[in-house]
Amino acid sequence: MFTQRLLRTAGLAAALLAAQLAIAAQAQTALPMLHTEGTKWLTADGRQPALRGVNLGNYLIQEFWMMGQENKSVGDQCTLEAVLDKRFGYQERQRLYTLFRDNWIQQRDWDMLPKMNLNLVRLPFIYSVIEDEKNPRHLRADAWKYLDNAIDEAEKRGIYVILDLHGAVGSQGWEHHSGCAGKNKYWDTPEYPERTIWLWQQIAARYKDRGAVAGYSILNEPWGTTPENLAVVMGTLYTAIREVDQNHVIILPGHSKGIDAYGKPSEHGMRNVAFEMHPYPGHFGWGKPGLAVHKGWLQCVGEGDNVCKWKAKLEGLNTAFFVGEFQPWAFMGAENGGQVMRVTYDTYVANGWASTAWAYKRLTNQGGQGTGTWGLVTNAPGVKIAQLDFNKASLADIENLFRLFGSVPYEPQQTAIKWMNSPTPPTPFAK
Repeated sequence: MFTQRLLRTAGLAAALLAAQLAIAAQAQTALPMLHTEGTKWLTADGRQPALRGVNLGNYLIQEFWMMGQENKSVGDQCTLEAVLDKRFGYQERQRLYTLFRDNWIQQRDWDMLPKMNLNLVRLPFIYSVIEDEKNPRHLRADAWKYLDNAIDEAEKRGIYVILDLHGAVGSQGWEHHSGCAGKNKYWDTPEYPERTIWLWQQIAARYKDRGAVAGYSILNEPWGTTPENLAVVMGTLYTAIREVDQNHVIILPGHSKGIDAYGKPSEHGMRNVAFEMHPYPGHFGWGKPGLAVHKGWLQCVGEGDNVCKWKAKLEGLNTAFFVGEFQPWAFMGAENGGQVMRVTYDTYVANGWASTAWAYKRLTNQGGQGTGTWGLVTNAPGVKIAQLDFNKASLADIENLFRLFGSVPYEPQQTAIKWMNSPTPPTPFAK
């Protein structure tokens, strides 16, 4: 009898301990709210976190080059949606997009991010993930499925999320990555900025108390207007978000010509903000991939744009900085790519900047990292991704492609993992 009582007591104690550990583990997943003061990103207790991250590109807004589907006839999300609607109907298009999104990012992807010593993701999305495109200013039935899931999965792993409106209704630029190439209707159609205000107020109302949300990147690369008009329209959007959410960092997008049109945010009544820019040394006409271009940018060598100039500019504006996109490893070779990636993050952290590289995942037709793709993970060598003609491909072929995105064997950038976890930072520019 005594033995049975002892076993029962021990069992109760073990159950109580397990419950306490579960509660403690759950409490540990809650991330503290971030804010900015002057040029610093801070937690509520005044600590300055080292925010190193990556973009989850092609997940909630498609870029066809990131999944081996570049095609002249179907080259952006709007076009594919129209093709699927015409061929299979709207409801079937919705099902296919659910299939695509459920496969592009899965548990294995969330588990990979901590292995790369990353604690921040930027989550690009198109407006129609949340707003019912058929019924403006109304939420989709599944409006919060993907944002909620991303925030939950990130927080479990100690990772913050920046919500990035990458594709606004009407498109804020001419580029394909706004969702609809060649449109740029956002700036001359009053309904579209008004619907964007509505959208951000819905988002802010849902997440205003969620610490794992690091901030709101309110409009990606809005280059389809002048810098001066951009500053005015973003000021209106800032005010509208603040009516709902007093807590989160609002990230003001830079123009391709810079941030000068904004002036000093505090002088316009703005607080808890950061500026966002996308420096891409080695790409888009800024030299070529290699050590020299990154050394110039990071170590302030030569006459070109560099980190030192931006640090001085931001100090003059007394405003924090978010490097929303950059690419330090592609086409650099595995070793140089991993080393420059680590040094780039270290440099941004030393300056107090948050940063998210582009991008976490890129799949190609042939597979393999080669000299470094734009993805920290890609499909393994020889594991091919077929390029479909969406105008002709069967429904079964499209379904199989979208499922493949979730099951294809990966090849991670191993030297990135090595150097991001190394206790001793590399010195690539000393070579």
